[in-house]
Amino acid sequence: MFEAAELGRKLTREDYEQELPALRAGLLEAQRGLERANVPVIVLFSGADGSGKSESVQRLYEWLDARGLETNAFGALSDEERERPPYWRFWRTLPPAGRIGMFLGSWYTEPLVRRAYGALTRAELDREMGRVAFFEQMLVDGGALVFKFWLHLSKKGQRKRLVTLEKSAETAWRVSPLEWKHYKLYARFIKASEQILRSTDTGQAPWFVVEAEDERYRELTIGRTLLEGMRRRLLGKAGTSRPKAPVSAPLPELPSSAEARVTVLDRVDLERQMPEKEYRRRLLRLQAKAHRLVRAASEKKISAVAVFVGWDAAGKGGAIRRLTAPMDPRFYRIISVAAPTDEEKVHHYLWRFWRHLPRAGRVTVYDRSWYGRVLVERVEGFATESEWRRAYLEINEFEDQLADAEVVIAKFWLHISPEEQLRRFEDRKATPYKQHKITDEDWRNRAKWGAYHEAVNEMVVRTSTRRAPWTLVAGNDKRLARIQVLETFTRRLEKAL
Repeated sequence: MFEAAELGRKLTREDYEQELPALRAGLLEAQRGLERANVPVIVLFSGADGSGKSESVQRLYEWLDARGLETNAFGALSDEERERPPYWRFWRTLPPAGRIGMFLGSWYTEPLVRRAYGALTRAELDREMGRVAFFEQMLVDGGALVFKFWLHLSKKGQRKRLVTLEKSAETAWRVSPLEWKHYKLYARFIKASEQILRSTDTGQAPWFVVEAEDERYRELTIGRTLLEGMRRRLLGKAGTSRPKAPVSAPLPELPSSAEARVTVLDRVDLERQMPEKEYRRRLLRLQAKAHRLVRAASEKKISAVAVFVGWDAAGKGGAIRRLTAPMDPRFYRIISVAAPTDEEKVHHYLWRFWRHLPRAGRVTVYDRSWYGRVLVERVEGFATESEWRRAYLEINEFEDQLADAEVVIAKFWLHISPEEQLRRFEDRKATPYKQHKITDEDWRNRAKWGAYHEAVNEMVVRTSTRRAPWTLVAGNDKRLARIQVLETFTRRLEKAL
């Protein structure tokens, strides 16, 4: 695969200096155009030690407007990174719309090193790269422009480069025993690299293999590639396609009989009730149990995510208060999800949820969540059909990563009848201290009950998985609903412990 990057290509200083002014002007113009178009740009640099990755980034800082650039370098995991799912460290550093993010090290680094050292099998690396390819496609579908540069050196060229760096007092610090250790494993790194590039070289996020032995050739090749890709994006020729057909598998067509039209929500028994005395007894017992379990989970560094979604006035707030009441406030956070802020709008829709994931031993409660993409945004037209349809797969992958990191996941849909919702709306309107809870938007949403009912049913069918199942809570009786939430959460936490 790397033969074409070992041809000894070089550029004379005259040729380099002759082309450079036009290249720099073009890059600046393209950068401004992508900034106006609110396109986030991701530029990854990978390749052999000593191949000039840092120098390439530094050169781009000279050629582009540095105010629109940000660089992320990933070394050893920090404590807060170690206590969260692996991709947390990457999601939180993704550039917002209109900016260019440079990545020295990326989601490729750890799998490559582990494979070269024999800590990953070939099959395990393929699985990791499948996740990487899905991640990058998700970024592209979200509007990002992705460049991936692999800077290649032959084994002879790498040794020459490392020796040259060591001889200079100014650069000797850049060569450590680790670089020489990797040099000795050159064949292993090349073999793993070929596997990585083959499995993640896609039309939307292709790899560009750059011969890196000649500095001038390397720099101009990177600059030319960036300029061409940025111009193509501005002209609408690349990176802007969206799936025309649904990404997720279509639901089967249902027969026309009334029984066949019954949804999962219709199976929720809303007539059940719980007497006050039984509720008080079970509430105290379950809250004491939750207190013990959350403390035990904190000691064992087990984190949990509780997701609350439901109809307006279904009792999410009350259920959350009963769940968190017995917890030490140091152990949990409640994230109240509203319309995205300006900062959140310029990132992928999952960004704002990744950034709030709990550290090991902590609990994050989401009052509304990432399911807004397939509910409110779907019904209200804030997301295109292709966007909300592919979100089912994106959400399942997100939650699968949480489960891989041994995060306990509890998802609750609080279900009530239209009649009970109307009764609660009227009660809020008539009670002064509850009037802030009822808005015109609540009434508008109620008028679209049928559309939301269909969306909720499809959400549950497509995203209730073995590792992150939905709990449909019968919410007409608030006492019953709160007990069901506490029972489910404590059962999940107890199982994890």
